[in-house]
Parts: sequence; structure tokens; C-alpha cells
Amino acid sequence: MKPESNTLRLAPFQAVIFDMDGTILDTESVFRTIVFEVCTELGFEMTDAVHMAMVGGSHENTNRLLVESYGVTFPYALFDERCRVIMRERSHGGVPVKRGARELIGELRERGIPTAVATSSRNPHAQHHLGAAGLLDLFETVVTRDDVVNPKPHPEPYLTAARRLGVDPLHCLALEDSHSGVRAAHAAGMQTVMVPDLVHPNDDIRALGIAVMESLDHVRLAAFDKR
Repeated sequence: MKPESNTLRLAPFQAVIFDMDGTILDTESVFRTIVFEVCTELGFEMTDAVHMAMVGGSHENTNRLLVESYGVTFPYALFDERCRVIMRERSHGGVPVKRGARELIGELRERGIPTAVATSSRNPHAQHHLGAAGLLDLFETVVTRDDVVNPKPHPEPYLTAARRLGVDPLHCLALEDSHSGVRAAHAAGMQTVMVPDLVHPNDDIRALGIAVMESLDHVRLAAFDKR
């Protein structure tokens, strides 16, 4: 399914809450490669279907998914550690940023619109990657897996970010690339836009009434009516 027309205009908003991996950081494709490599190293065969189900999920959900897929002998703790070590090694030279991210964040700052990150990643990962991308100091707050009891698709990460910003969730714009993230933001009552990365919207996601846009450049155009 193609993203909606670039002529779509967003409703007014008072704050913007971003997902991190796959939305502002171009890290999902890098992580995909690592996941396949580590599984092979551990004697398991990663598949596209299993990987796609991992995208946007918390480490608990990923643990459950991998054990369900490969059995109780799957060494999740070792898998998780190896993936994190390799990801950190490969990000030493910096972390790539998604198209339009810097421009959108910069315009929001110029307009005095507060921003936050709501991610399923744990705090060390989020701090490191946002810092390596030169974006960490541009957000008022970063909500990670360590800050909530219930990860996405529960709305708690988005509700926590809105509370920290002091903005009613109904007046927040949420930007996501994963199904679990879209469900979380929608459940929080936010105007939700999906900007697909590796995962594309299915009928269930589209039924939520969200907008789907090609890139953060398109979000910026839609938000500020730059025709």
C-alpha cells in the first residue's frame, strides 16, 4: 500500500512525540543484518517473518517471540547481549538519521513546539544512539522501556511523554514506523502518523484511521502547509 497523498494536511498540534528506531534513526536495517548474523552464529535460522514481528517491540516481547519461534533452548540473553554489543560497535562512526528528521525537529524547535521521544529501547541504547546521531539534546524528554511498566503497544510510553511535556495527549502528534507503536499512540488518543520503514501498514492498522506518509519531509509539509 502506498502512503497517502502528499496533499494531506494535519490537524493542529501542541507537541510532537517521535518513536526512535526506524522513525528518526535509520537503524532498523542495520539491526536486521545483525539479528540474522547473530542467529546464525548461535545456530538458529532467522526468517523475515520472525524479524518483522520483532520490529518495534520491547525486549520482553522479542524474548517471548523468539522462544515461541525456536523453543525454550533459544539463548535469548546471549542473543540480546551480542546484538547490543555489535550494534554499539557499528555505531561508533555515528548513527544515520532518517530523511527529513533533522529538518522537522529543527522547524519544531524554531516554532517553540516541544518534542519528545517514546521508544521501546532501554535507556542506555536510546541515550547512546540519540547522542551518536547528534539529536539527544534536541528533545525535552526521552521515554524509554526503563521508564514505564507497560511497553508498546500499551499507550503508557506515549502518555508518559505527554505528561512530561505538560500537553494533553489529544493535542499531541505521534510519529511511528511500527504496528505496535501506532497502536500505542492511537490508544493514547494522539493524532498518529505512520512513516513506514521496514514494516508497512496492514488493513488493521489503516482501520485505526491514521495517516500514512512517505517520509518526515512529507510530515513537515503536511504539518506546516508548505505548498
